[in-house]
Amino acid sequence: MYTISKIASVVAGSIISNTDIDPKISDILIDSRKLISPKGTIFIALKTRKNDGHKYISSLYQRGLRYFLVSTLPVDTENLTKAHFIVVDDTLAALQQLVSNKRKNFNIPIIGISGSNGKTIIKEWLFQMLQPDKEIIRSPKSYNSQIGVPLSVWQIKSQHELAIFEAGISEPDEMQKLQTIIQPTLGIFTNIGQAHDENFINTNQKIGEKLKLFTKVDTLIYNLDHSEIQGIIIRSQILESVKPFTWSNKQVADLQITKAEKIENGIHLIALFKEGEIDIQIPFIDAASIENSCHVWATMLHLGYDNDVIKERMLKLNPVAMRLELKEGINNCSIINDSYNSDISSLVIALDFLNQQNQHNKKTLILSDILQSGKSDLDLYQEIALLLENKNIDRLIGIGPAISRMHDQFNLDVQFFLSTEEFLNKFSFTNFQNESILLKGARFFEFEQISKVLQQKSHQTVLEINLDAMISNLNYFRLKLKPETNMMIMVKAFSYGSGSYEIANIMQYFRADYLAVAYADEGVELRKSGINLPIMVMSPDDQSFDSILKYNLEPEIYSFTILNKLEEAIKKNILPKNKPVKIHLKIDTGMHRLGFEPDNIDELIKRLNANKQIYPTSIFTHLAASGDPRFDDFTHQQVTSLNEASEKIQSHCDHSLIKHVLNSSGISRFPDYHLDMVRLGIGLYGLSPNPLEEKNLQNIGSLKTSITQIKHLKIGESVGYNRAYVCKEDKTIGIIPIGYADGLNRLLGNEKSQVIVNDTKVSIIGDICMDMCMIDLSETTAQEGDDVIIFSNQQHIKELANVAQTIPYEILTGISRRVKRVYFRE
Repeated sequence: MYTISKIASVVAGSIISNTDIDPKISDILIDSRKLISPKGTIFIALKTRKNDGHKYISSLYQRGLRYFLVSTLPVDTENLTKAHFIVVDDTLAALQQLVSNKRKNFNIPIIGISGSNGKTIIKEWLFQMLQPDKEIIRSPKSYNSQIGVPLSVWQIKSQHELAIFEAGISEPDEMQKLQTIIQPTLGIFTNIGQAHDENFINTNQKIGEKLKLFTKVDTLIYNLDHSEIQGIIIRSQILESVKPFTWSNKQVADLQITKAEKIENGIHLIALFKEGEIDIQIPFIDAASIENSCHVWATMLHLGYDNDVIKERMLKLNPVAMRLELKEGINNCSIINDSYNSDISSLVIALDFLNQQNQHNKKTLILSDILQSGKSDLDLYQEIALLLENKNIDRLIGIGPAISRMHDQFNLDVQFFLSTEEFLNKFSFTNFQNESILLKGARFFEFEQISKVLQQKSHQTVLEINLDAMISNLNYFRLKLKPETNMMIMVKAFSYGSGSYEIANIMQYFRADYLAVAYADEGVELRKSGINLPIMVMSPDDQSFDSILKYNLEPEIYSFTILNKLEEAIKKNILPKNKPVKIHLKIDTGMHRLGFEPDNIDELIKRLNANKQIYPTSIFTHLAASGDPRFDDFTHQQVTSLNEASEKIQSHCDHSLIKHVLNSSGISRFPDYHLDMVRLGIGLYGLSPNPLEEKNLQNIGSLKTSITQIKHLKIGESVGYNRAYVCKEDKTIGIIPIGYADGLNRLLGNEKSQVIVNDTKVSIIGDICMDMCMIDLSETTAQEGDDVIIFSNQQHIKELANVAQTIPYEILTGISRRVKRVYFRE
């Protein structure tokens, strides 16, 4: 058990406190939004390039937290009279030192996993394989960073018999710190890929850095077929102190794969091990899963397991849910599906995601028994009950005999069922109305049956939105700004087709400063869904001002006509004089769309000074060509014109105006013009007119459908309307349920563009219809029901835009609302 004084001693910190009490610490908190219970919790105020934890100390204190590890004391320390502070030079280093110290107290086998791909899958599969025999602690999800690793290792407790932790790095000199924290006894080096190449001199340097995790292990497991890894291992001389356990598809190894044959629903692997032949079957067929399975197989053999036991368990491996999915559900509900595994750590993560959803006031958890937790049922479900109380969950539906027996531990609206079948048979799904529902179940309980019932029925075409990629893009641009520069997020046009509320909600959670919509009804929808950030309305009209005033939206004022309409609405709505309406002044500096002309400024100042119920919040303009270097002189002229207008208006204003000019393409190109705020639009969605910048952004969207029907046509037969395509030879075609009513541009038909089926590009043939189109499957082995990718990481949306003679913005915003959006986080 750690106390404040012991932590201070470990991290060489100074204690600032008004009491001599030495409280015990059991939990670490680094994200103020994820406080479960203040009792025994210390908040470590981390400073990163994106944020500073010290900003949230006062709010945490108000919520009952009393223990803080900081690098600087808050300015209002005198108001935090019951707080205990440990002051250090570097809070991240202190976190790592503290957890490294705790790790030394445990003498158990620890498996450390590193490499470019497969770390999380291998970790989860090893957990599935070893869980029947051992009490295991493992990294939650993909907690493998400089912060994630110490948070994972901190969870080790006395009852654990084995630990499995993954470690990832993005630049040199990081892995040595993680090695000190994890101190693995067995290592697995998965493979090497291109991730983070930009931060290393070459691949060899990256391999060498990752290898530092394994310098003190007893045994290192790796694939000999990765020649670059093998070469660095040999040259590093690590094998002088570390025993290798190798596997290979091509050469002699401890585990030598001699045959891999496809069987029904899987792969049959045959190998040589200790001069004998052994085999396993795995329920996967893709190359990545085969490689990951071989790492698991090698590890189990090294640990001394009989191959018959391995073979039995490998066949039962479950897919690893790498993401939390948010989907539209029945009766205006939102469904979060995390139904592949269930343990305390992943439950906390899923509940945090649930609490990010503000579109519904009511939050429901459907939870199965948590299997093999290593705790008594009483201790386990008392802990879960406290967790649900602190996470403000309104209703619990428990499924399973164990959680049902513990029904009296829960002090909230509860219902219990002994099995999933009983729940499906006895529960009335009309009881779900206007709420967010989290499905969290062990694989044994087959919660996918519940998910199918809860999901809103829609056709097979979906737009998948990767929220993690969007957050990465947000942070890419945020890192270019000074800390004092605000960021406005453009969520107009249904967030460029991605879904307004869902995007606004994640931006609010990650502390954007402002949102902007095109029309007032978009802002009203966001307010009704629980979005409380300031919202600028870019195109208000005379019919919308009542809604703007009612829902505390902030209109863009671009002409005297629209200013007159606002003043009329203020009079009609009889607003209190001490609550003026915030507005944003748009100046036309050369774009010649909306905006006041320079010669309007004097009259505008008079009008603003005459009406104290109007409060100018910002002044801005729209650049005509911020992404095109040919027009940089014109861009500079526009900024100069805005500065002149701003200075004039500011001189007659008794408060500071926010000044902003840059959109996505301008943020990187004109750092001197960041001013007080920037407006991030299409860059958030992974697109940029600058190809070099676009390489640093992540694609956030994948438009997918599936094959509805397959037909075999003879030479001379035609396809679609107007017989636009006639077979010149026998053909196999597929019909897919996406057409121009879904946003698939008609110019993409008649062999002008392609889609992807089973990693093969195939042409769209014939005219695109309203609700469907046809594709050429002659060179594939596709079957009905197979996925079809319209655009994704494999086929960039720009390829379709070029064929359709348009821009990616139009493709994105043109995707119909009848196409279901599925949001997910890794």
